[in-house]
Amino acid sequence: MQDFNPFDQVDSKPEFGSPLSVAIAGRDHETMQMVRRAVETGQVMLAYQPIVRACNPERPAFYEGLLRVLDHTGRIIPAGDFMDVVEAKELGRQMDTWALDLGFRALAENPELRLAINMSARSIGYPRWMTALRQGLERDPTAGERLILEITERTAIVMPDLVQVFMSEMQSHGISFALDDFGAGYTAFRYLRDLYFDILKVDGEFTKEIASNPDNQVIAQAMLSMAQHFDMLTVAENVESWEDAEFLIGAGYDMLQGHFFGAATVRPPWREKAQATRA
Repeated sequence: MQDFNPFDQVDSKPEFGSPLSVAIAGRDHETMQMVRRAVETGQVMLAYQPIVRACNPERPAFYEGLLRVLDHTGRIIPAGDFMDVVEAKELGRQMDTWALDLGFRALAENPELRLAINMSARSIGYPRWMTALRQGLERDPTAGERLILEITERTAIVMPDLVQVFMSEMQSHGISFALDDFGAGYTAFRYLRDLYFDILKVDGEFTKEIASNPDNQVIAQAMLSMAQHFDMLTVAENVESWEDAEFLIGAGYDMLQGHFFGAATVRPPWREKAQATRA
């Protein structure tokens, strides 16, 4: 029997008729099959990307664990290629559970690690995910203070009252919360007041090439001002150049994330170091 989750959407009947709708349906079906096969065979992993301090970009403040799956050829497939298809289904809840389990394993491997794990607000109503969270906190009394849960902006408003209660309970265990992809166009600004996020991650749409884009400069500075008003730390996502990093640091952002500071990797530094020690 499948776990019931009140957040899950009921699948609508597919629309047939146009070549485009048929192509999209076929692509989504293949994506679902790929992810389901990866879950069933355990071909799921995290890639770790550093988030650095603006005041000291040489040293990560924490890492973000990003989901990856292996397809039938052994290629590593990033979450961006499949999460939109599975997010509103139980398979999305299973992927969130995998991410959380793998995150707790990484925290156990490296006692100095602070790690952010992505989740959908829908997973709050998924019993297996909640069990994984509570068991992880029970196994390691330091895990809560080292765990950051990133809730995507588009799911944070699904049931904000439930999200608010959940966040309040988990913050009492030391867990921090980040509002991911802020500015992507989903959340009313009042949720910044009602939901007590610790970290605001500004969507890369507004930070990319910001050094030469006056419009993005105004928007990013307005988001920074809002975050500071609500006592939230700020992370600028998708930083790809020193020019953009320099502008964001000067503007007052607390942390930066992007390929300029390090790409996501399934072989993070602490595992490389442990392997070298064993060798």
